[in-house]
Amino acid sequence: MRTALPCIASLLVAALTACSTPPTAAPVDGGVLERQVADTERAFAKTMADRDLAAFTGFLAEETVFFSGPEPLRGKPAVTAFWKRFYDKPAAPFSWQPEKVQVLDSGTLALSTGPVFDAAGQRVASFTSIWRLEAPGVWRIVFDKGCNCAD
Repeated sequence: MRTALPCIASLLVAALTACSTPPTAAPVDGGVLERQVADTERAFAKTMADRDLAAFTGFLAEETVFFSGPEPLRGKPAVTAFWKRFYDKPAAPFSWQPEKVQVLDSGTLALSTGPVFDAAGQRVASFTSIWRLEAPGVWRIVFDKGCNCAD
């Protein structure tokens, strides 16, 4: 038994060392993720064209923050309640599309920005959105801010 103890101790140390070594993360393909986020932003914008508030809400993170009103709107229920007014009428009051997308090297956060158009198709503003990867392939918006500027 005494001769077995050093062997058992060595095995235990080796096992603990192996368990404490962090796994190597797979490389992130930034181009693929940028396309994913741009496609997600376009699908998000399509909810306005389709007049689908429920689909809009599905893109929101639970703790989302939108700078849409006089004070920041915090949380999915507050954002949905405020944005409902934009979905009530038969015609969409505005539209938007991503123009630039950047993803962190970690592949977990992304920024999308682009133009906002009025109902006649005139560029009237711009937006910036921050997206978080919440599940494999599922991006949710965590911050959104528009600017009444065309640039």
